[in-house]
Amino acid sequence: MKHFFTLIAASAALLCAGAAHAIQDCELNGESVNPANGNTTAGKTGLMRCKERDSGLLMHEQELQNGRFMGIERFYQNGKLLRERSVNERGNSQGRAREFAPDGQVLREATYDNGREVGLVRSNHASGALQRITFYGGTNGSELAYAEFTPRGQLRGLRCGDKPLLAPLADDARLCGFGASIAPAELFNDASVLQARVLYQAGQRQRLEELYANGQPARVEELKSGIRTERRFAEDGVLRREVLWQLEGNDARSASKTQEREFSEKGTLTREQRWTDRKLASDSSFYLNGQPRSRAVYGRDDNTDVVDETDFHDNGQPAHTGRYATVSRYERRAVGRHQSFDAQGKLVGESLYDIRGRISRERAWDASGQLLRDDEVFEDGSRKAFAK
Repeated sequence: MKHFFTLIAASAALLCAGAAHAIQDCELNGESVNPANGNTTAGKTGLMRCKERDSGLLMHEQELQNGRFMGIERFYQNGKLLRERSVNERGNSQGRAREFAPDGQVLREATYDNGREVGLVRSNHASGALQRITFYGGTNGSELAYAEFTPRGQLRGLRCGDKPLLAPLADDARLCGFGASIAPAELFNDASVLQARVLYQAGQRQRLEELYANGQPARVEELKSGIRTERRFAEDGVLRREVLWQLEGNDARSASKTQEREFSEKGTLTREQRWTDRKLASDSSFYLNGQPRSRAVYGRDDNTDVVDETDFHDNGQPAHTGRYATVSRYERRAVGRHQSFDAQGKLVGESLYDIRGRISRERAWDASGQLLRDDEVFEDGSRKAFAK
């Protein structure tokens, strides 16, 4: 429905645009009719044929049944058949629909059920060679499997179903590894340049390796023991990103992210995030020298979501620690004790926050550990030395 109806709408728009410059004459059973005037077609049955008045070339054919447009519908361009389909009483595509090149070559062929594509849908290159075969099915008519081919017949893209679905036009039983062993395949572009390598077993993709023009891997995806790992690389082969997904029952659609890591141009780890039960559990960043830069640990305190954060000096010593309570998606407040440290790890500052997220006490120390300030802080921002 999606593809053919889009083209039908485009055809109708083009025909209407052309009608502004070329007058059409339509006839049904030898009588002149006007498809825009229902009075001329009321109660009639037969095939309406519309021609361009000046050239006499056929532009449109449409079947009527008792005054309703039902059955075959064809569009022509320069007298050549462009598209044809059948419509049901609702005006939706029903049965076979085809599209043609000017030389009569079939470019696309599909079967519809009340406007929805079902079963095998075939697209061809201009030469007539198979370009894409797709299988639509399920309760919602979704795309379950497909194979794409270059003009030279090389495999360009592949998606496997849970069983072979593309025969006899494509041997997905072999391509998708429904035999005893894993099936390797190579994917090419129209210039016959290798683009990717894939491995399938029993219809499930076990590995995908997409390549740069220099042959280096650009993206690698692997499935092992219910864990799907995705890695992205720079053109020089350096790993830049890695994501791990936990599959539930080997169903890729129900996968949940468990870890994501990012790397610098030199391959050093710069960020790592971890998830537990589909919730972010920790988020850490790192300096290029390998030392930790920041760490956030997410959790619960009673009925409140909280995050404990630590910032670090580039020598690995903590610079600041503190807890925040999540108020809403875009708002959080500091709670409890927040502390600051110098590069040698000595405590130099401390702030205490009340349950409303306001500072209630502040203290500061010098490098020798001598207390410099200990203030009680009030709601209006004023302060005084804390009573001993």
